[in-house]
Amino acid sequence: MRILSGIQPSGELHIGHYVGAMKQWIELQNTNEAIFCIVDMHAITVPQKPEELRQRIFNLTALYLAIGIDPQKSIIFQQSCVPAHAELQWILNTITPLGELERMTQYKDKREDKKSVLAGLLNYPTLMASDILLYQTDEVPVGEDQLQHIEFTRMLADKFNKRFGASFKIPKPRIAKEGARIMSLQDPLKKMSKSDPDLNASILLLDDRATIAKKLKSAVTDSGKEIAYDPKQKPAISNLVMIYSVFSGKTVKEIEMAYKEKTYSEFKNALAEIISHALTPMQERFNGFLSNPNEVRAVLEEGKERAIAIAEKTLHDVHQKIGFTI
Repeated sequence: MRILSGIQPSGELHIGHYVGAMKQWIELQNTNEAIFCIVDMHAITVPQKPEELRQRIFNLTALYLAIGIDPQKSIIFQQSCVPAHAELQWILNTITPLGELERMTQYKDKREDKKSVLAGLLNYPTLMASDILLYQTDEVPVGEDQLQHIEFTRMLADKFNKRFGASFKIPKPRIAKEGARIMSLQDPLKKMSKSDPDLNASILLLDDRATIAKKLKSAVTDSGKEIAYDPKQKPAISNLVMIYSVFSGKTVKEIEMAYKEKTYSEFKNALAEIISHALTPMQERFNGFLSNPNEVRAVLEEGKERAIAIAEKTLHDVHQKIGFTI
């Protein structure tokens, strides 16, 4: 089975990214043909400073490697280095109804926040569909917030196949069973987001122990003192319990029993230790890759060649189907 996923090199990655998607990647690469992309073309749907973008692409690649993505098992590549992504996107744009793009939740949400909207934001879903369909992807590990994009991709693939003949596999989403949606530390009704202006709302993958403890100390809690998992009645503490469960490997029931007589403060201090202990090895590996940039660049170069070989095969078939090949 072939899987594909990717993250934008914009902003800092937080534990929600790790729990919702990246944690799955490490396991999936052992039993599947795995492709992981640095989706830099998606990142420029909002203005970027070139030097900062360049550094974030490098850092994100190093982070992929640091969390345990093995370039011997998986393909790691930079989206913009494979021209077929942009070409297939244009082809898919020609069969995409405008109304389908305008109803996408991400577009509607961001449009409300801006006086003017660039076309790249509107066409974001067709580029994502191109990313997935180029590689004849079977499953896409994603967070719940990306399900609409997968459904959009499935719709486009089915529409193309019916019009031109079988060309694309119809991909399925793969959602983590638990912890697929880590919420903000400051507002448990919103998901943790790297675009959140409140710096205390997210725990970043590169945060040190002191920073994690500080953020958890300021994390909102619910009324009462009981440490219990009840997302409807106690969304704030339930979010922290879920985070504890994911990073410790303990069940919710085990956590509730262990902290039955403890205070919120004691629970938060313990959680800071749990998260820091889990992230420290990854952070050490990340720093090692930063000191050896040629190794990171070599991984991207090899990944590019492997990705191009697959993508060009699909694009060649598409060219034949739509009449470009004479």
